[in-house]
Amino acid sequence: MSLNAPDVKPPDCPESAAIGQVQLLLAEKRTSLAALRTGIAVFALPLSVLGLLVATSKYYDAAEVLHFLLPLLALSAALAALGAWLCVRAALRLRHEDRLIRRIKARCSSLAELIEE
Repeated sequence: MSLNAPDVKPPDCPESAAIGQVQLLLAEKRTSLAALRTGIAVFALPLSVLGLLVATSKYYDAAEVLHFLLPLLALSAALAALGAWLCVRAALRLRHEDRLIRRIKARCSSLAELIEE
């Protein structure tokens, strides 16, 4: 029997290639989760600094230390923006990777029972 016989159909989904693709996407998903964790930490830092400033505000006069407060508030705003950007970017990437895994799962029925969602 030759490989070009009409009754022999090639598999619609090579299982080893699909498993490799899913493994790659799961590695990318772990990277996105690490970026999300980093974004949350970067976002939380300015909030804790501002909380400390509010808690100790009775010990200083804001007008006297304005030259320290303004750069600190600007840096806090920049860190909060960076943290928010990292979180949003990671969340969008996670959704994209989940969509790709779902597409592979739909294409390869033998993997569908192995991959849970």
